[in-house]
Amino acid sequence: MIDLKNYCLQVADICKEAGEYIRKEYQIFSNQHIEEKGLHDLVSYVDKEAERLLVEKLQLLIPESGFITEEDENRERSATYNWIIDPLDGTTNFIHKVPTFSVSVALVRGEDILIGVVYEINRDECFTAFKNGKAFLNGKQIHVSETKKLAKSLLATGFPFRKFDNLDNYLNVLKSLMQQTRGIRRIGSAAADLAYAACGRFDCFFEYNLNNYDIAAGILLVQEAGGKVYDFDGESAMLSKGNIIAGNPLLTEIVFEEIKKHFK
Repeated sequence: MIDLKNYCLQVADICKEAGEYIRKEYQIFSNQHIEEKGLHDLVSYVDKEAERLLVEKLQLLIPESGFITEEDENRERSATYNWIIDPLDGTTNFIHKVPTFSVSVALVRGEDILIGVVYEINRDECFTAFKNGKAFLNGKQIHVSETKKLAKSLLATGFPFRKFDNLDNYLNVLKSLMQQTRGIRRIGSAAADLAYAACGRFDCFFEYNLNNYDIAAGILLVQEAGGKVYDFDGESAMLSKGNIIAGNPLLTEIVFEEIKKHFK
């Protein structure tokens, strides 16, 4: 078994290095460098170079490990340890100069998430967790919120931008929750949303049609911060299904029950 605590610290340093590169490019980035992978799905040389840096450094940590990455789906995967990487979660924010985007890295063994690191670049906030080792923000332990009433909660979500088959169901959920909470935020980085749920800024985060690299690190952050994480069926298949509800245990259950009314 690898030393999870030591590896987690090293992963955090690697994420910060990638974040420093992204921060520098943010100052000089031009729209002429934008590429479109698909409908509303943007990428740039910054995403690709940040991913290359992450893969190169992480490979040195565990030479036999494989990779599940956003920008290169053809990377070799391992039968044992795999890194799940989103080099720039919030690319659209980055391109439009909206200062919320993050680096997200998780280490998994099968479906078991062992390490999760989310580095929110503009606030210089590094969220870290390893299995059974608690969750931290810049080295200080964090915990999910203790809010007990939906009426006193602040929620976070993401809006669909590629697939719209469940749009009406989603809008019905929003309509209901908007009237029962202090508000719903959409900041444009699921990794940051989950990190903010882990430290109590958001009471609960929910979204559907996500990729595993959007949420893998954040799932562990929330769990190790004392929170609960479900898919929309109340199970734990978030990485494969791409649907997620995460946050403080009581509010997560309440939001889950609300979503069940609209997502059959």
